[in-house]
Amino acid sequence: MCGIFAYVGKKQNAGDLIMEGLKALEYRGYDSWGVAVKKQDGQIYLEKHVGKIGQAKLPRLSSTIGIGHTRWATHGGVTRDNAHPHTDCTGNIIIVHNGIVENYTSLKKQLLKKGHIFKSETDTEVIAHWLEEKKKTDNDPLKLMRGLASAIKGMSAVIAFFPEEEVLYVYKYGSPIVFGQNNDGLYLASDPSAMILHTKQVYFLEDNEMLQLGRSGYELYDGHGEIKKITFTTLAYDQEDALLGKYPYFMLKEIHEQPKVIQNIIDTQASNITKVAEFVKKADGTYFIGCGSAYHVSLSGAYLFSKIANRHVNAAIASEFSYLESFIKNTSLVVAFSQSGETIDLISCIRKAQENKAKILAVTNVPGSTLYRMADHRLLLQAGPEKAVATTKAYTAKIAIIYLLAHELAGTIKKAKEDLRLAVSEIQRFLKNTDKIKKMAEQFVKHEHVFILGRGVSYPTALESALKIKEVSYCHAEGFAASELKHGVIALVQKGTPIIVYNPADETYQDALSSAHEVKARGAYVIGISSKNNPIYDDFIEVKDCHEATIIPNVTVAQLLGYYLALAKGYDPDKPRNLAKSVTVK
Repeated sequence: MCGIFAYVGKKQNAGDLIMEGLKALEYRGYDSWGVAVKKQDGQIYLEKHVGKIGQAKLPRLSSTIGIGHTRWATHGGVTRDNAHPHTDCTGNIIIVHNGIVENYTSLKKQLLKKGHIFKSETDTEVIAHWLEEKKKTDNDPLKLMRGLASAIKGMSAVIAFFPEEEVLYVYKYGSPIVFGQNNDGLYLASDPSAMILHTKQVYFLEDNEMLQLGRSGYELYDGHGEIKKITFTTLAYDQEDALLGKYPYFMLKEIHEQPKVIQNIIDTQASNITKVAEFVKKADGTYFIGCGSAYHVSLSGAYLFSKIANRHVNAAIASEFSYLESFIKNTSLVVAFSQSGETIDLISCIRKAQENKAKILAVTNVPGSTLYRMADHRLLLQAGPEKAVATTKAYTAKIAIIYLLAHELAGTIKKAKEDLRLAVSEIQRFLKNTDKIKKMAEQFVKHEHVFILGRGVSYPTALESALKIKEVSYCHAEGFAASELKHGVIALVQKGTPIIVYNPADETYQDALSSAHEVKARGAYVIGISSKNNPIYDDFIEVKDCHEATIIPNVTVAQLLGYYLALAKGYDPDKPRNLAKSVTVK
């Protein structure tokens, strides 16, 4: 879980370009950062720090090549020595890395016996010293990198900077790396969103590929060392999509973008939905999988498919699905949800499903991502870059996709579009005045627990709502199927404990109201989210009835609540502690 950015080209401000790229990628990791560039006088400038980049700047440097990295610690604590880039003993090999070198302990023991001196506790530094050792007998960087690919185990993306030769070498297996170019130079990043200000022409490296970058251009090699032609993908993002504009935080910006994103899905995805529905009809066993919020999407899909399309779907957490795959067969359809298309737990279990010849449908936001390339069928969210760590617009976009798909299978796609338009209007309505949600957030600050209850399709909405609140505000929030609260957790309810009850005007209405009475009797402060007010509620947020699509504006209320609660507690909602946007390490 890290951000990588590198540049080689004509521009003389490589350090500034790299810093700009790292700031764009900081949501991928921000416990430490570092940059290494070769200056025009031939000297190496290396700077590393603990903490976020924030507004940090490098001194004025004249340089045309370098690499940078933002880190989330996996091996070794958060220290300057453990921050990337890492060097060999001579300082002539410089490494940044995303992933894990699973056999680093044995490699390190061998290198220590040969006199190498290590400065960090990381697995990454082993790569630099391994290359240094092999360079003693073979000075060809390409051969060295091929040997490295065989020597290290585990999923990794490695960039090796050889300052003397003024070349960068990239090796990719598992962890994502993207290559882009324009007239002024060549770029590398761990996420395409960092490329937007420079180019829309990108290439996503495949596993076992190696890329060489230098002043004379680039060369791509396949896993056998043969030169391979690159076919670039054009990013569908605009530059302004990656900028804050009038908003103080990306999370708020992305919450406000949801009506536009959902409307775009209504207007543009009909033909794609029709095609995918045919694959679902032919499947003998359909499985929805995802991690975190994407799992809540999967669970929502199981409810929506049951109620609307009268079809059974198995929903599972992707990291657990690999332990349940023995029954997957060549007629199965696995629908994988991921904003980035790079979540390692998801990719790993997709590989296992493919070993059993299952068909894969990817629902993702990033064309060209690993999941996108692995899939047999694809549905793109077209939500634009999502930069806040806590997902908002990508979540509701996935729900909108599922909603259309369920209705397509039921032959009621026209109704689905009508319901989603109602949801769009409802989000727009309460985004105009969020004062009530702000005041509620200020009340929540003093409470240790917040519980969210839902029944039916509102149950996964309760799970997602709790996740949003705890992700960005660090408040202990839990979502429950409403009746489950009394099977143990109700023991935590004290006088004044806030409990949110999702109570849409569907078949769950009376039962959810009964749950509200139960917790109120234990002293809870009950907040009803519904189209109908009721005396049992101590506070009430109106969300008008959008039929089953009501879950979309409902979860938007919780997104706003989490956002304002984070602000009330003095936290940065875009960069919550210990979390990264794209989890690319197991």
